[in-house]
Amino acid sequence: MLYQAYQTQSDFTSPLRLLAMQQSSLLWLQKTEGSLLRKLSAAAEVVSRMRLTHSRPAYGIASVQVQGHAVTVVEEKTQTLPFGTLLHFRKPGVAAQPAVLLVAPLSGHFATLLRETARTLLQDHDVYITDWHNARDVPLREGGFSLDDYIDHMMQFMAAIGPGVHVVAVCQPCVAALAATALMAEDDHPAQPRSLTLMAGPVDCRVNPTAVNTLATSKPIEWFEKNLISHVPFPHAGHMRRVYPGFVQVSAFLSMNLERHKQQFRNLYQHLVDGEIEQADVIRVFYDEYLAVNDLPAEFYLETVEKVFQTYDLARGELYYRGRKVDCGAIRRTALFTVEGERDDICAVGQTVAAQDLCTGIRPCLKTHHIQTGVGHYGVFSGRRWNQQIYPRLRDVVHAASN
Repeated sequence: MLYQAYQTQSDFTSPLRLLAMQQSSLLWLQKTEGSLLRKLSAAAEVVSRMRLTHSRPAYGIASVQVQGHAVTVVEEKTQTLPFGTLLHFRKPGVAAQPAVLLVAPLSGHFATLLRETARTLLQDHDVYITDWHNARDVPLREGGFSLDDYIDHMMQFMAAIGPGVHVVAVCQPCVAALAATALMAEDDHPAQPRSLTLMAGPVDCRVNPTAVNTLATSKPIEWFEKNLISHVPFPHAGHMRRVYPGFVQVSAFLSMNLERHKQQFRNLYQHLVDGEIEQADVIRVFYDEYLAVNDLPAEFYLETVEKVFQTYDLARGELYYRGRKVDCGAIRRTALFTVEGERDDICAVGQTVAAQDLCTGIRPCLKTHHIQTGVGHYGVFSGRRWNQQIYPRLRDVVHAASN
C-alpha cells in the first residue's frame, strides 16, 4: 500500500511539476534582474525540482586529465547481471594503469552518486564501478537478491577484471567488500584484490553509534519488514517484487538535515532571481543526483539491517556466506586502507577502522588508516578534501600494492 500511495501521489502531482518546468523556461526569457517575471520563473523552477526521479542519471564523464593532458573516457559494459552491471570507464590510448573496482552503495541512490569519486580516480587508474540496477525495473523471474548475492556480484566483478585488481568500497558495501576479499583470499583466487580501501563504512556499528545505528536497533527486524517493505506497483517491469523503496530511504536522509536542505532550495531561488547561474547550477546538479532514487531488493535490505546494523555479524566473526563462515584473518596479501570522516554522522569514527583488527593476517606494514578532519560522510569521497588530502593517500596505497 505504501508504494501504491506514493505512486498515486506522484502521478497526481506530475502535471503540476511539468507545468512549473514549462513556465520557468518561458518566464526566464525575461532577463531583467530582480523583475517580477524573474522571481516567478525562479519560484516555478524550485517547484519543478522538488520531486523524486527513478532513472539513473548519466555519469557525464566525457574526459579527464591524465598527466596534464585531456583524454577521452568511454563507458563500456564489461559484465551485465540482473541486478547490476560492471561498468568500465575506458580511456583509449592511455598506457596501462592499476585497475580499480569502485564499489558503490546500494542504499537508495544510484552509483552515479560516486561520479566525482570515479572522476578523481580516473586520473591515475583504470576504473570500473558497480552500477546497481533499480530493483523496481527487475522482473520477478530474475529471482531475489540477498546479501550473499551482493557478495557474489562483487566476486564475479573482480574475477571479470582479473588479477591485479584493487577495490575501493564506499559506505554500506564495506562489509560485503571485506567479506568478498576474505572468501577469495581463503580460496587463493587469482583475482583477490591487491589492495582494499574501505571508506566510511559500517564494519562495526557497536562503536560510537550514530542516529542511523540507533534507529536500526530500536525495532526488531520484523518491524522493518512489516512497515518498510512494499510491492512494486504496476506498470513497472518489477511489478509485485518486494522492495525497500528508495523514496523512503531518501526521505529519511532528508529528514536528518531538513533545515539545511530547505535552505539550499531557498538559495537556489535567490541565485536564480539574482542571475547567479553558476551558483544555481551547483545546487541543481547536487539535487538532480540526490533526488534520483533507487529501490532496494527486500531481501538485501532486511539482511543488511539485521546482520550489519543489529547483530554485527562480521565484527563478531559470525557472518556466514552460503553456509560458510567468513574469516577476515584469511586475508594476507591484500593491503588495507581505511578512511573515516571526523564529522561523519552516518558512519562514525571507529566503525570503519575496526576492519584493521579483524584482518589479523595482514602485516602491519600493509595496513593504513586515515581520519579526515573537518568532513562529514560525503566529504570522505567528494569535495575539496577528498581530492586534495584523501585521494593522494589512496593513490599511494594502490600504486605501492601494484608493484
